[in-house]
Amino acid sequence: MNDRLPVQKSTLFYSGNGCHMVNQFSIRSRIYSGENALQTLQQYAGQRVGIVTDSFMVSSGLINRITEQLAQCETAVFSEVKPDPSIDVLQQGARFFYELRPQVIIAFGGGSSLDAAKGIAATLNTLGIVDSILLVAIPTTSGSGSEVTTYAIISDPANNIKYPLVSEDLLPDVAILDSSLVMSVPRSVSMDTGMDVMTHAIEALVSINANDFSDALAEKSLRMVHEFLPQVFHDLNNQYAREKVHHASCLAGMAFNSAGLGLVHGMAHALGALLHIAHGKINAMLLPIIIKFNSQDDEQIRDRYALCARIMDLQNQNNIMQVQQLVKQIQRLNKMMGIPASLKELGSDIGLLRQNLQEVITAVLNDSCTKTNPRPVNATDIEYLIEQIIG
Repeated sequence: MNDRLPVQKSTLFYSGNGCHMVNQFSIRSRIYSGENALQTLQQYAGQRVGIVTDSFMVSSGLINRITEQLAQCETAVFSEVKPDPSIDVLQQGARFFYELRPQVIIAFGGGSSLDAAKGIAATLNTLGIVDSILLVAIPTTSGSGSEVTTYAIISDPANNIKYPLVSEDLLPDVAILDSSLVMSVPRSVSMDTGMDVMTHAIEALVSINANDFSDALAEKSLRMVHEFLPQVFHDLNNQYAREKVHHASCLAGMAFNSAGLGLVHGMAHALGALLHIAHGKINAMLLPIIIKFNSQDDEQIRDRYALCARIMDLQNQNNIMQVQQLVKQIQRLNKMMGIPASLKELGSDIGLLRQNLQEVITAVLNDSCTKTNPRPVNATDIEYLIEQIIG
């Protein structure tokens, strides 16, 4: 499949002078944005199109924004996606589309719908019922960046685990960004997902795999979300600010798709799965705690976080003070947006967490996002950080 997205890889190159490491970076997703971006769906006229979404998109009528552009297509809508999609949903969706043999799969909705569609398309490709499936992602929230990444989060409800899957097969070919689709998103969801964008940008900037190209994307994303997310908070009808946060989400997705993420996400996946906390919310809660932990006793890591502070116009001559300002600014934003500072404040089941503490620690250490955290961690570190987030 052609024209997808940012990926940085290291390749061994052999020459007469020996073996050399060569880094590779490419931006391969075709991205459409603007008022008429949805009209680009008309290019699939005459094809078999499967749409993956949730029941709200159907009951609210938002799905009509998509189907009206596909009048010349044979379409089928799978609307059984639930938050934190499971393997069962992927299998159910693949069975639903088996007879259609879709040439195009459209992911329409929030991060869960996009992740489910990625998994369903990958499952259909594995079954080999068509030569290839074009994957089109249309996000209706501004947070996950899933429309331009090789990541998908799939849940195992029986074991209270979230698995971050990473594969080139999960990479959308096309992303369509239409800010009008996010105008009706409630304030609390907008703030949770917006802080997810900020977390993506900051973790990409401090990741051990950060590079000049991912930095450019992450820096722009961080600057935009820091400026415009508070504007969305104060005026949900500000479409210009909504558009900027929507674009920042996509930029952050491209950044972390190349650079990777870190311990905030590693812990958020484990804690969110067990305690059923919205992904963006638990990221926002963990972010100031992890920044303080990562930046202890390491000047280079501190320098990277100080860069984040400067991007957010938090100026101070001392890098240590800049990192402290960064932590305080995130805490201020969380408080303004109604995001709790601790699990106790959130009202989470602390007893359940303590009962499953070792399983959570193991899940964090095994999470692929933890692997690119700038500071290596062990079980003792994770237990300490869990006590910090409990409050």
